[in-house]
Amino acid sequence: MHTRRDFLTTAAGALAAPSLALARPHTETGALASITEELALVRGAPDEIARDEDFWARAQQAFTVDRSIINLNNGGVSPAPASVQDAMKRHLDFSNQCPPHNMWHVLEPQKEQVRARLARQWGVDAEEIAITRNASEGLQICQLGFDLSSGEEVLTTTQDYPRMVTTFQQRARREGVRLKQFAIPTPCEDDDEIVRLFESNITARTKLILMCHMINITGQILPVKKVVAMARGYGIPVIVDGAHALAHFDFKLSDLDCDYYATSLHKWLFAPHGTGLLYVRKGKIKDLWPMMAASESQDEDIRKFEEIGTHPAANFLAIAEALTFHQAIGGERKQARMVHLREYWMDRLGARDRVRFNTSRTPGFACGIANVKVEGLDTNDLRNWLWKQHRVLTVAVMHDEFEGLRVSPSVYTTHEELGRFCDAIELAMGEGI
Repeated sequence: MHTRRDFLTTAAGALAAPSLALARPHTETGALASITEELALVRGAPDEIARDEDFWARAQQAFTVDRSIINLNNGGVSPAPASVQDAMKRHLDFSNQCPPHNMWHVLEPQKEQVRARLARQWGVDAEEIAITRNASEGLQICQLGFDLSSGEEVLTTTQDYPRMVTTFQQRARREGVRLKQFAIPTPCEDDDEIVRLFESNITARTKLILMCHMINITGQILPVKKVVAMARGYGIPVIVDGAHALAHFDFKLSDLDCDYYATSLHKWLFAPHGTGLLYVRKGKIKDLWPMMAASESQDEDIRKFEEIGTHPAANFLAIAEALTFHQAIGGERKQARMVHLREYWMDRLGARDRVRFNTSRTPGFACGIANVKVEGLDTNDLRNWLWKQHRVLTVAVMHDEFEGLRVSPSVYTTHEELGRFCDAIELAMGEGI
Protein backbone atom coordinates (compact mmCIF):
# COMPACT_ATOMS: atom_id res chain seq x y z
CA MET A 1 0.00 0.00 0.00
CA HIS A 2 1.30 3.44 -0.90
CA THR A 3 1.16 6.06 1.81
CA ARG A 4 1.38 9.81 1.53
CA ARG A 5 4.98 9.53 2.66
CA ASP A 6 5.68 7.01 -0.09
CA PHE A 7 4.30 9.46 -2.62
CA LEU A 8 6.41 12.33 -1.37
CA THR A 9 9.59 10.26 -1.44
CA THR A 10 9.07 8.34 -4.69
CA ALA A 11 7.71 10.99 -7.06
CA ALA A 12 11.19 11.65 -8.46
CA GLY A 13 11.72 14.53 -6.10
CA ALA A 14 8.91 16.51 -7.67
CA LEU A 15 7.28 17.54 -4.42
CA ALA A 16 10.40 17.44 -2.30
CA ALA A 17 11.88 19.99 -4.70
CA PRO A 18 8.84 21.99 -5.85
CA SER A 19 10.91 24.52 -7.77
CA LEU A 20 12.03 21.72 -10.10
CA ALA A 21 8.51 20.31 -10.43
CA LEU A 22 6.95 23.67 -11.22
CA ALA A 23 9.63 24.46 -13.78
CA ARG A 24 8.69 21.57 -16.05
CA PRO A 25 6.92 22.87 -19.16
CA HIS A 26 3.29 21.88 -19.60
CA THR A 27 4.06 20.80 -23.15
CA GLU A 28 6.37 17.98 -22.07
CA THR A 29 4.31 14.83 -22.44
CA GLY A 30 6.41 12.98 -19.88
CA ALA A 31 5.85 15.67 -17.26
CA LEU A 32 2.12 15.63 -17.85
CA ALA A 33 1.97 11.86 -17.60
CA SER A 34 4.01 12.07 -14.42
CA ILE A 35 1.46 14.36 -12.77
CA THR A 36 -1.37 11.95 -13.54
CA GLU A 37 0.65 8.94 -12.40
CA GLU A 38 1.69 10.64 -9.16
CA LEU A 39 -1.89 11.58 -8.29
CA ALA A 40 -3.08 8.04 -8.95
CA LEU A 41 -0.45 6.59 -6.61
CA VAL A 42 -1.53 8.57 -3.56
CA ARG A 43 -3.62 6.66 -1.01
CA GLY A 44 -5.79 8.07 1.72
CA ALA A 45 -9.38 8.69 2.75
CA PRO A 46 -11.18 11.31 0.62
CA ASP A 47 -11.57 13.73 3.54
CA GLU A 48 -7.86 13.42 4.29
CA ILE A 49 -6.84 13.99 0.67
CA ALA A 50 -9.24 16.95 0.43
CA ARG A 51 -7.02 18.80 2.92
CA ASP A 52 -3.69 17.62 1.50
CA GLU A 53 -2.38 20.77 -0.16
CA ASP A 54 0.66 18.91 -1.55
CA PHE A 55 -1.67 16.65 -3.53
CA TRP A 56 -3.71 19.54 -4.92
CA ALA A 57 -0.66 21.67 -5.67
CA ARG A 58 0.48 18.85 -7.93
CA ALA A 59 -2.95 18.58 -9.56
CA GLN A 60 -2.95 22.34 -10.16
CA GLN A 61 0.20 22.01 -12.24
CA ALA A 62 -1.71 19.97 -14.83
CA PHE A 63 -3.56 23.13 -15.89
CA THR A 64 -2.41 26.13 -17.94
CA VAL A 65 -4.73 28.68 -16.35
CA ASP A 66 -4.09 32.43 -16.21
CA ARG A 67 -3.32 33.10 -12.55
CA SER A 68 -3.91 36.83 -12.98
CA ILE A 69 -7.60 35.87 -13.06
CA ILE A 70 -9.41 34.21 -10.17
CA ASN A 71 -11.83 32.07 -12.15
CA LEU A 72 -14.81 31.22 -9.97
CA ASN A 73 -17.04 30.46 -12.95
CA ASN A 74 -16.00 26.89 -13.67
CA GLY A 75 -19.69 26.04 -13.73
CA GLY A 76 -19.84 27.79 -17.10
CA VAL A 77 -17.00 25.94 -18.78
CA SER A 78 -13.78 24.58 -17.32
CA PRO A 79 -10.24 24.78 -18.60
CA ALA A 80 -8.89 21.43 -19.74
CA PRO A 81 -5.61 20.04 -18.37
CA ALA A 82 -2.63 20.42 -20.69
CA SER A 83 -2.67 16.68 -21.43
CA VAL A 84 -6.20 17.01 -22.82
CA GLN A 85 -5.26 20.05 -24.88
CA ASP A 86 -2.22 18.26 -26.27
CA ALA A 87 -4.21 15.16 -27.18
CA MET A 88 -6.80 17.21 -29.05
CA LYS A 89 -4.11 19.12 -30.95
CA ARG A 90 -2.35 15.89 -31.81
CA HIS A 91 -5.53 14.33 -33.19
CA LEU A 92 -6.39 17.52 -35.06
CA ASP A 93 -2.94 17.67 -36.69
CA PHE A 94 -3.30 14.06 -37.79
CA SER A 95 -6.79 14.74 -39.15
CA ASN A 96 -5.54 17.57 -41.30
CA GLN A 97 -2.91 15.43 -42.99
CA CYS A 98 -5.76 13.75 -44.95
CA PRO A 99 -9.20 14.35 -43.41
CA PRO A 100 -11.29 11.95 -45.56
CA HIS A 101 -9.06 9.05 -44.53
CA ASN A 102 -7.43 10.02 -41.25
CA MET A 103 -10.46 11.59 -39.59
CA TRP A 104 -13.20 9.33 -40.91
CA HIS A 105 -11.45 5.98 -41.21
CA VAL A 106 -8.70 6.10 -38.58
CA LEU A 107 -9.84 8.41 -35.78
CA GLU A 108 -13.62 8.13 -35.87
CA PRO A 109 -13.63 4.37 -35.12
CA GLN A 110 -11.50 5.06 -32.03
CA LYS A 111 -14.49 6.90 -30.54
CA GLU A 112 -15.90 3.47 -29.65
CA GLN A 113 -13.22 3.04 -27.00
CA VAL A 114 -14.09 6.43 -25.53
CA ARG A 115 -17.74 5.38 -25.45
CA ALA A 116 -16.83 2.12 -23.71
CA ARG A 117 -14.69 3.86 -21.09
CA LEU A 118 -17.37 6.45 -20.29
CA ALA A 119 -19.94 3.70 -19.91
CA ARG A 120 -17.67 1.66 -17.64
CA GLN A 121 -16.85 4.68 -15.48
CA TRP A 122 -20.51 5.51 -14.85
CA GLY A 123 -21.85 1.97 -14.63
CA VAL A 124 -23.96 1.59 -17.77
CA ASP A 125 -23.83 -0.23 -21.12
CA ALA A 126 -21.75 1.30 -23.92
CA GLU A 127 -24.76 0.86 -26.20
CA GLU A 128 -26.59 3.40 -24.01
CA ILE A 129 -24.03 6.22 -24.36
CA ALA A 130 -24.04 8.81 -27.14
CA ILE A 131 -21.19 11.31 -27.34
CA THR A 132 -22.60 14.77 -27.99
CA ARG A 133 -21.36 18.35 -28.08
CA ASN A 134 -22.88 19.55 -24.79
CA ALA A 135 -25.71 19.04 -22.31
CA SER A 136 -28.04 21.29 -24.31
CA GLU A 137 -27.74 19.07 -27.37
CA GLY A 138 -28.40 15.91 -25.39
CA LEU A 139 -31.34 17.43 -23.54
CA GLN A 140 -32.89 18.86 -26.70
CA ILE A 141 -32.62 15.45 -28.35
CA CYS A 142 -34.83 14.21 -25.53
CA GLN A 143 -37.09 17.26 -25.31
CA LEU A 144 -37.78 17.26 -29.03
CA GLY A 145 -37.67 13.49 -29.45
CA PHE A 146 -40.98 12.66 -27.73
CA ASP A 147 -44.21 12.80 -29.71
CA LEU A 148 -46.51 15.27 -27.96
CA SER A 149 -49.88 16.61 -29.02
CA SER A 150 -51.48 20.01 -28.59
CA GLY A 151 -52.73 20.45 -25.03
CA GLU A 152 -50.41 17.84 -23.55
CA GLU A 153 -48.22 19.09 -20.75
CA VAL A 154 -44.53 19.04 -19.82
CA LEU A 155 -43.54 19.76 -16.23
CA THR A 156 -40.42 21.35 -14.77
CA THR A 157 -39.36 23.81 -12.05
CA THR A 158 -38.82 27.55 -12.24
CA GLN A 159 -35.11 26.99 -11.66
CA ASP A 160 -34.35 24.79 -14.67
CA TYR A 161 -31.83 25.95 -17.24
CA PRO A 162 -33.19 28.77 -19.48
CA ARG A 163 -32.20 27.08 -22.76
CA MET A 164 -34.19 23.99 -21.83
CA VAL A 165 -37.19 26.10 -20.85
CA THR A 166 -36.87 27.90 -24.21
CA THR A 167 -36.93 24.52 -25.96
CA PHE A 168 -40.30 23.66 -24.45
CA GLN A 169 -41.59 27.19 -25.05
CA GLN A 170 -40.83 26.75 -28.75
CA ARG A 171 -42.77 23.47 -28.76
CA ALA A 172 -45.60 25.37 -27.10
CA ARG A 173 -45.62 28.02 -29.83
CA ARG A 174 -45.23 25.52 -32.65
CA GLU A 175 -47.31 22.55 -31.52
CA GLY A 176 -49.55 23.80 -28.73
CA VAL A 177 -47.73 21.79 -26.06
CA ARG A 178 -48.23 23.28 -22.60
CA LEU A 179 -45.31 24.09 -20.29
CA LYS A 180 -46.00 24.04 -16.56
CA GLN A 181 -43.41 25.27 -14.03
CA PHE A 182 -43.48 25.34 -10.25
CA ALA A 183 -41.25 26.82 -7.54
CA ILE A 184 -39.08 24.86 -5.12
CA PRO A 185 -37.55 26.07 -1.83
CA THR A 186 -34.15 27.80 -1.95
CA PRO A 187 -32.28 26.06 -0.51
CA CYS A 188 -34.13 22.81 0.08
CA GLU A 189 -32.98 20.17 2.55
CA ASP A 190 -35.90 17.78 2.25
CA ASP A 191 -35.87 15.29 -0.65
CA ASP A 192 -39.39 14.18 0.11
CA GLU A 193 -40.63 17.75 -0.26
CA ILE A 194 -39.13 17.93 -3.76
CA VAL A 195 -40.83 14.66 -4.72
CA ARG A 196 -44.11 15.92 -3.25
CA LEU A 197 -43.93 19.15 -5.25
CA PHE A 198 -43.32 17.29 -8.50
CA GLU A 199 -46.15 14.86 -7.78
CA SER A 200 -48.61 17.55 -6.70
CA ASN A 201 -48.12 19.36 -10.00
CA ILE A 202 -48.84 16.31 -12.16
CA THR A 203 -52.18 16.43 -13.96
CA ALA A 204 -53.99 14.12 -16.38
CA ARG A 205 -52.31 16.12 -19.19
CA THR A 206 -48.74 15.65 -17.91
CA LYS A 207 -46.75 13.56 -20.40
CA LEU A 208 -43.12 14.48 -19.68
CA ILE A 209 -40.97 15.78 -16.81
CA LEU A 210 -37.66 17.64 -16.98
CA MET A 211 -35.58 17.95 -13.82
CA CYS A 212 -32.07 19.00 -12.84
CA HIS A 213 -29.69 16.70 -11.03
CA MET A 214 -27.82 19.78 -9.82
CA ILE A 215 -29.40 23.22 -10.31
CA ASN A 216 -26.92 25.42 -12.14
CA ILE A 217 -27.69 28.69 -10.32
CA THR A 218 -27.43 27.41 -6.73
CA GLY A 219 -25.72 24.01 -6.83
CA GLN A 220 -28.77 22.35 -5.22
CA ILE A 221 -28.72 18.55 -5.71
CA LEU A 222 -32.18 17.10 -6.38
CA PRO A 223 -33.35 13.53 -5.60
CA VAL A 224 -33.36 12.14 -9.14
CA LYS A 225 -33.95 8.50 -8.23
CA LYS A 226 -36.94 9.30 -6.03
CA VAL A 227 -38.58 11.60 -8.58
CA VAL A 228 -38.02 9.07 -11.39
CA ALA A 229 -39.57 6.30 -9.29
CA MET A 230 -42.59 8.46 -8.45
CA ALA A 231 -43.11 9.52 -12.07
CA ARG A 232 -42.72 5.96 -13.32
CA GLY A 233 -45.78 5.08 -11.26
CA TYR A 234 -47.74 7.53 -13.41
CA GLY A 235 -46.15 6.32 -16.64
CA ILE A 236 -44.39 9.67 -17.12
CA PRO A 237 -40.82 9.71 -18.50
CA VAL A 238 -38.26 11.96 -16.79
CA ILE A 239 -35.44 13.74 -18.63
CA VAL A 240 -32.55 14.49 -16.26
CA ASP A 241 -30.35 17.56 -16.79
CA GLY A 242 -26.99 16.47 -15.40
CA ALA A 243 -24.93 19.33 -16.86
CA HIS A 244 -23.32 20.16 -13.51
CA ALA A 245 -23.40 16.79 -11.79
CA LEU A 246 -21.36 14.23 -13.74
CA ALA A 247 -17.69 14.17 -12.60
CA HIS A 248 -18.48 16.89 -10.05
CA PHE A 249 -19.68 14.65 -7.25
CA ASP A 250 -19.33 10.90 -7.09
CA PHE A 251 -22.16 8.68 -8.35
CA LYS A 252 -22.98 6.15 -11.06
CA LEU A 253 -25.63 6.69 -13.69
CA SER A 254 -26.82 3.21 -12.84
CA ASP A 255 -27.48 4.40 -9.26
CA LEU A 256 -30.13 6.84 -10.50
CA ASP A 257 -32.30 4.27 -12.31
CA CYS A 258 -33.26 6.95 -14.83
CA ASP A 259 -34.00 6.49 -18.53
CA TYR A 260 -32.67 9.76 -20.00
CA TYR A 261 -29.68 11.75 -18.76
CA ALA A 262 -27.61 14.44 -20.52
CA THR A 263 -24.50 16.28 -19.41
CA SER A 264 -21.59 18.39 -20.59
CA LEU A 265 -18.10 16.95 -20.29
CA HIS A 266 -16.33 20.31 -20.61
CA LYS A 267 -17.43 21.39 -17.15
CA TRP A 268 -16.40 18.96 -14.41
CA LEU A 269 -14.69 16.20 -16.40
CA PHE A 270 -12.34 18.84 -17.90
CA ALA A 271 -12.82 17.44 -21.41
CA PRO A 272 -12.41 19.54 -24.58
CA HIS A 273 -14.86 22.37 -25.04
CA GLY A 274 -17.85 21.19 -27.02
CA THR A 275 -18.13 17.65 -25.65
CA GLY A 276 -21.05 16.02 -23.88
CA LEU A 277 -22.73 12.73 -23.06
CA LEU A 278 -26.28 11.49 -23.53
CA TYR A 279 -27.49 8.36 -21.74
CA VAL A 280 -30.64 6.65 -22.98
CA ARG A 281 -31.69 3.32 -21.48
CA LYS A 282 -31.41 0.65 -24.16
CA GLY A 283 -35.10 -0.19 -24.22
CA LYS A 284 -36.01 3.49 -24.69
CA ILE A 285 -33.78 4.27 -27.70
CA LYS A 286 -36.18 3.07 -30.39
CA ASP A 287 -39.05 5.35 -29.40
CA LEU A 288 -36.96 8.53 -29.04
CA TRP A 289 -36.55 10.50 -32.26
CA PRO A 290 -33.04 11.89 -32.97
CA MET A 291 -32.80 15.66 -33.37
CA MET A 292 -31.10 15.21 -36.76
CA ALA A 293 -32.44 12.57 -39.10
CA ALA A 294 -31.02 9.04 -39.02
CA SER A 295 -31.83 6.03 -41.16
CA GLU A 296 -34.52 3.58 -40.11
CA SER A 297 -31.86 0.91 -39.70
CA GLN A 298 -30.51 2.93 -36.73
CA ASP A 299 -33.80 3.07 -34.86
CA GLU A 300 -32.45 1.03 -31.94
CA ASP A 301 -28.84 2.25 -32.20
CA ILE A 302 -27.60 4.86 -29.69
CA ARG A 303 -25.42 6.26 -32.48
CA LYS A 304 -28.47 7.69 -34.23
CA PHE A 305 -28.18 10.58 -31.77
CA GLU A 306 -24.69 11.35 -33.11
CA GLU A 307 -25.83 11.89 -36.71
CA ILE A 308 -24.80 15.55 -36.95
CA GLY A 309 -22.80 15.53 -40.19
CA THR A 310 -19.09 16.27 -40.41
CA HIS A 311 -17.57 16.98 -37.02
CA PRO A 312 -14.04 16.91 -35.54
CA ALA A 313 -12.93 13.57 -34.15
CA ALA A 314 -10.18 15.28 -32.13
CA ASN A 315 -12.49 16.77 -29.49
CA PHE A 316 -14.24 13.48 -28.84
CA LEU A 317 -11.08 11.35 -28.70
CA ALA A 318 -9.39 13.72 -26.23
CA ILE A 319 -12.21 12.95 -23.77
CA ALA A 320 -10.13 9.85 -23.00
CA GLU A 321 -7.32 11.97 -21.54
CA ALA A 322 -9.80 13.90 -19.40
CA LEU A 323 -11.23 10.65 -18.10
CA THR A 324 -7.75 9.38 -17.24
CA PHE A 325 -7.05 12.58 -15.28
CA HIS A 326 -10.40 12.31 -13.48
CA GLN A 327 -9.67 8.70 -12.53
CA ALA A 328 -6.22 9.67 -11.20
CA ILE A 329 -7.79 12.23 -8.86
CA GLY A 330 -10.68 9.90 -8.01
CA GLY A 331 -14.37 10.78 -7.92
CA GLU A 332 -14.70 10.62 -4.15
CA ARG A 333 -11.55 12.70 -3.64
CA LYS A 334 -12.70 15.30 -6.14
CA GLN A 335 -16.08 15.56 -4.42
CA ALA A 336 -14.44 15.96 -1.02
CA ARG A 337 -12.12 18.65 -2.36
CA MET A 338 -14.97 20.56 -3.99
CA VAL A 339 -16.89 20.57 -0.71
CA HIS A 340 -13.70 21.62 1.11
CA LEU A 341 -13.21 24.60 -1.22
CA ARG A 342 -16.84 25.63 -0.89
CA GLU A 343 -16.69 25.47 2.88
CA TYR A 344 -13.37 27.34 2.93
CA TRP A 345 -14.91 30.57 1.63
CA MET A 346 -18.38 30.02 3.08
CA ASP A 347 -16.94 29.62 6.58
CA ARG A 348 -15.24 32.98 6.33
CA LEU A 349 -18.03 34.98 4.71
CA GLY A 350 -20.73 33.19 6.68
CA ALA A 351 -19.51 34.89 9.84
CA ARG A 352 -20.66 38.23 8.40
CA ASP A 353 -24.14 39.47 9.35
CA ARG A 354 -25.03 40.70 5.85
CA VAL A 355 -24.19 37.45 4.06
CA ARG A 356 -26.96 35.05 3.09
CA PHE A 357 -26.50 31.73 1.30
CA ASN A 358 -28.94 30.36 -1.28
CA THR A 359 -27.17 26.99 -1.14
CA SER A 360 -27.43 24.33 1.54
CA ARG A 361 -24.35 23.43 3.57
CA THR A 362 -25.91 20.16 4.75
CA PRO A 363 -24.01 17.17 3.31
CA GLY A 364 -25.63 15.66 0.27
CA PHE A 365 -27.58 18.70 -0.89
CA ALA A 366 -24.74 20.54 -2.69
CA CYS A 367 -21.11 20.13 -3.67
CA GLY A 368 -18.71 22.73 -5.09
CA ILE A 369 -21.16 25.34 -6.44
CA ALA A 370 -22.74 27.84 -4.07
CA ASN A 371 -24.76 31.04 -4.31
CA VAL A 372 -24.24 33.97 -1.94
CA LYS A 373 -26.17 37.21 -1.48
CA VAL A 374 -24.57 40.22 0.20
CA GLU A 375 -27.34 42.36 1.60
CA GLY A 376 -27.04 46.04 0.81
CA LEU A 377 -25.08 45.45 -2.42
CA ASP A 378 -26.58 45.11 -5.87
CA THR A 379 -25.57 41.68 -7.15
CA ASN A 380 -24.90 42.79 -10.73
CA ASP A 381 -22.84 45.74 -9.55
CA LEU A 382 -20.89 43.50 -7.17
CA ARG A 383 -20.15 40.99 -9.92
CA ASN A 384 -18.91 43.77 -12.23
CA TRP A 385 -16.84 45.38 -9.48
CA LEU A 386 -15.19 42.07 -8.56
CA TRP A 387 -14.14 41.61 -12.18
CA LYS A 388 -13.08 45.15 -13.03
CA GLN A 389 -11.29 45.92 -9.77
CA HIS A 390 -10.02 42.51 -8.65
CA ARG A 391 -10.09 40.22 -11.71
CA VAL A 392 -12.42 37.82 -9.88
CA LEU A 393 -14.84 36.07 -12.24
CA THR A 394 -18.24 35.08 -10.82
CA VAL A 395 -21.83 34.97 -12.13
CA ALA A 396 -24.64 37.29 -11.06
CA VAL A 397 -27.85 35.29 -10.70
CA MET A 398 -30.95 37.48 -10.88
CA HIS A 399 -33.87 35.11 -10.43
CA ASP A 400 -37.48 36.04 -9.76
CA GLU A 401 -37.29 34.18 -6.44
CA PHE A 402 -33.79 35.17 -5.22
CA GLU A 403 -30.51 36.72 -6.29
CA GLY A 404 -26.84 36.21 -5.50
CA LEU A 405 -23.39 35.49 -6.85
CA ARG A 406 -22.76 31.99 -8.13
CA VAL A 407 -19.31 30.89 -7.01
CA SER A 408 -17.85 27.76 -8.62
CA PRO A 409 -14.16 27.01 -7.94
CA SER A 410 -12.44 23.90 -9.28
CA VAL A 411 -9.63 21.52 -8.38
CA TYR A 412 -7.00 23.99 -9.59
CA THR A 413 -8.36 26.78 -7.35
CA THR A 414 -6.07 27.65 -4.43
CA HIS A 415 -6.80 28.73 -0.87
CA GLU A 416 -4.96 31.97 -1.61
CA GLU A 417 -7.33 32.74 -4.50
CA LEU A 418 -10.39 32.08 -2.37
CA GLY A 419 -8.87 34.26 0.33
CA ARG A 420 -8.49 37.12 -2.16
CA PHE A 421 -12.12 36.66 -3.20
CA CYS A 422 -13.18 36.92 0.46
CA ASP A 423 -10.92 39.96 0.95
CA ALA A 424 -12.67 41.68 -1.95
CA ILE A 425 -16.17 40.86 -0.66
CA GLU A 426 -15.28 42.15 2.80
CA LEU A 427 -13.83 45.31 1.27
CA ALA A 428 -17.03 45.87 -0.68
CA MET A 429 -19.08 45.35 2.48
CA GLY A 430 -16.97 47.78 4.45
CA GLU A 431 -16.26 50.54 1.92
CA GLY A 432 -18.88 49.96 -0.78
CA ILE A 433 -18.37 49.61 -4.50
